[in-house]
Amino acid sequence: METAITARPRRPRPKVVTLTDAAAARVKEIMDRASEAYVGLRVGVKNGGCAGQEYVFEYAKEKGPIDEVVEDKGVTILIEPKAVLFLIGTEIDYEITKLSSKFVFHNPNETDACGCGESVTIQPAPEALD
Repeated sequence: METAITARPRRPRPKVVTLTDAAAARVKEIMDRASEAYVGLRVGVKNGGCAGQEYVFEYAKEKGPIDEVVEDKGVTILIEPKAVLFLIGTEIDYEITKLSSKFVFHNPNETDACGCGESVTIQPAPEALD
């Protein structure tokens, strides 16, 4: 007697990052004005600043072979593999005040930030996405 093995469908993985409506609208506006066609926005984390790490935004000309791809509100976000554990659960917002406008990361993995707001300390998320 043969036993048939059926694969259970995997539950959808949560998105590593999400965008607020304001952030998605601003990214779309920036991408529409870009001088070249890009596949999306690359988001990462690099060492630097007085608190130890800084968020990085840049145009992505192509998808890397192991980039995490997030589609949210019509925006394609490519996340560098080494940044995924630092960004799990992050919401990216775009805020406009009387004196400035900027993208803001609401990251549950941040443990500290410098006074100027340019750098942060981030611990990797305790649980990896399955």
